[in-house]
Amino acid sequence: MNIAVLDFANARETESHLPPQIPSVAELMEQALSPHLLIGMPHMTPAGLSDTWLMKELGHRHWLMLARHLGMPDADFRTSDGGEAYAAICATSLQDARFDKARANDVLTIRSALTPVSRTQVSTRHALSVRGIPIGDVELISTFVHRTRDGDNYSIARVPLPGMAEATAENALARTASLLRSGQLDTHLGLQANPPKRLRGFRFEPDASQEFNGAGLFYFAQFQAITDRAFGRWFGTTRPIRHRDVFFSGNIRQGETVYLELMAMTPERRAALCRLLREDGKVIGQIFSAWS
Repeated sequence: MNIAVLDFANARETESHLPPQIPSVAELMEQALSPHLLIGMPHMTPAGLSDTWLMKELGHRHWLMLARHLGMPDADFRTSDGGEAYAAICATSLQDARFDKARANDVLTIRSALTPVSRTQVSTRHALSVRGIPIGDVELISTFVHRTRDGDNYSIARVPLPGMAEATAENALARTASLLRSGQLDTHLGLQANPPKRLRGFRFEPDASQEFNGAGLFYFAQFQAITDRAFGRWFGTTRPIRHRDVFFSGNIRQGETVYLELMAMTPERRAALCRLLREDGKVIGQIFSAWS
């Protein structure tokens, strides 16, 4: 058996005379947007590529792409008066997922494009593949928001950001989100969009060190993660995810409990609608999922 020994101490001593070469933020942004990424254990689950990790990665790329689109040196978004603003994800769509095709040491290729939806919203689309095999298409739509009361996630409100162009075409995901918010969407993924009563419930206590992002907001990728936790509790293992659309309509405060309600499900358990509620009963997310 051959054993490779890496002598880090000598390597550091050899290089100690060299001046530190720290890349610029602009260079690191370009590196972060590389279309190729080596898959390892942090990116995987026993069933294949982790869709929760993937949404975090694509959310990061979304924000960097938006900053680059606006000609900014980094993703530090600000309101016109200099206050903090955030590109909050308001809708996501995962389609044609084949995450079981991904393996550790594969190269995940992510081909991305950005399109304005409105003066406050932008869409990024991401085509995923490994070894030349398509494994999914993802769209993320964000809207610019800020807190109207310092530190209070209940006070999140939309805000226009200078420099955003008008959309050139209607966005189907944004239109579906609008219809759902207004109560005009009848069905989605073959499910009734506004069912009268819940079928099951699940209680979850988010932790500030795990489920919140650096802006102090309940992270958008956790909506689907909580859904998966609930389905594992209710039904055991589930089939691989094929399609998932998530629509966001609010946030929570740190220390708050959230409640997931199963609102509709097909008889063979291949598609389901869940709602995520905060403690005061406000719906902050609706998750439509379909499995293989």
